[in-house]
Amino acid sequence: MKLSDTLFPLLEELKTNNNRNWFSENKYRFQQEETFLKIFFNEITNGLNTFDTIEKLKIFRIYRDVRFSKDKLPYKTNRSANWMREGAHRRGSYYLQLEPGNSFIGCGFFEPNPEDLLRIRKEFETDTTEIREILNQPEFKKVFRGFDTTNQVKTAPKGFDKNHNAIDLIKNKNFFVAHYYPDKEVLSADFIKTILNHFQLVQPYFKYMSDVLTTDLNGVSLIYP
Repeated sequence: MKLSDTLFPLLEELKTNNNRNWFSENKYRFQQEETFLKIFFNEITNGLNTFDTIEKLKIFRIYRDVRFSKDKLPYKTNRSANWMREGAHRRGSYYLQLEPGNSFIGCGFFEPNPEDLLRIRKEFETDTTEIREILNQPEFKKVFRGFDTTNQVKTAPKGFDKNHNAIDLIKNKNFFVAHYYPDKEVLSADFIKTILNHFQLVQPYFKYMSDVLTTDLNGVSLIYP
């Protein structure tokens, strides 16, 4: 199935009229889109379950939390969803954002908790052979081009050598990969197939990171006795 042809025009209208009165008058249109989007996202869930095991699909609400934000616009101008993998031994998640001119997927670990962040950095400090092989695999690199680097420490995290040969990885605060899509591709009949092909490319990365985050530096399991 393909996305509704009316979703992006409606989001463009919302971008111009991001206020409660306009939204209230057009809420029925968004409700119609939400019904269709649930089917669309569930179809992706079904596809993911052919090569992974998904515990939960979360569809993010369109309402923004403005309590602690300087930006008081009440509504998001995108629709998005996240898929959590099932079980303590499966780590990482899949994310999809749909927005005119800014649609993308993200796979991996966004703002990991301090314990996971330190474990990942310690692993890279010890050995980066396997992760660099994964990131440099030609088909993977063609789609994702490595970790997102928009959020890094300036030199080195506390306790790490700024001259370490893996500092380019250790500096990251997030460990996810992303791919952006032009609107024409998002609205095509094959978009779900494209997404699933790209999600499938991250399976070696997820397996590696799951192994890292469920063991200590000596390789001893943290989840099984």
